[in-house]
Amino acid sequence: MSELDLDIGLAEAGAVLAAEAARFASFGWMRGTSGNLSVVVSRAPVRLAVTASGLDKGELTAADVVLTDAEGAAVGAGRPSAEAALHARVVRLTGAGAVVHVHTVASVAMGRRRPEGIEFRDLEMLKGLGHKTHEVAVVLPVIENSQDMAELGDRLEAALRPGMPAVVVAGHGLYVWGDDPRQARHRAEVVEWLLELALAG
Repeated sequence: MSELDLDIGLAEAGAVLAAEAARFASFGWMRGTSGNLSVVVSRAPVRLAVTASGLDKGELTAADVVLTDAEGAAVGAGRPSAEAALHARVVRLTGAGAVVHVHTVASVAMGRRRPEGIEFRDLEMLKGLGHKTHEVAVVLPVIENSQDMAELGDRLEAALRPGMPAVVVAGHGLYVWGDDPRQARHRAEVVEWLLELALAG
């Protein structure tokens, strides 16, 4: 990928992430400057566009992204989210093309109620996570928070479960991933629906 191609790719990725962030912010999932999003713009070498640090996610523009490497370190100008390294770790572990991190009330509340993990079974909405039937049981892992992204990444890696492209970080929020931003968004909405149902119960 040439530098020119990369510049175009980053601008396009920024526009997509700005639109996705505005959608999540409208749900109240990215209050203040919380949460962050990323999308892979190159596989060789691995490069991610990550939302910039400290900005209102409901007001992002296409320019409010930072290019990072496979470790989440900035490549060029800008300061990515402090959690860019975890986004990069998710991409390396799962092959994801996009990662969503939102701070929802249901994820924090259910993480406190079920620190051992949150089980969902016999729900039609599980098809939204790629299951062919509702007659399955899946567990959404809950991991302990850490300000050390390497440590948090180790916890996430140990907690990964088949059929569940998401994890709750206790007292913090929800990470969800997919092949592209749209799939990651759909999965985030599905997992949040499941969490809200569990919380209501």
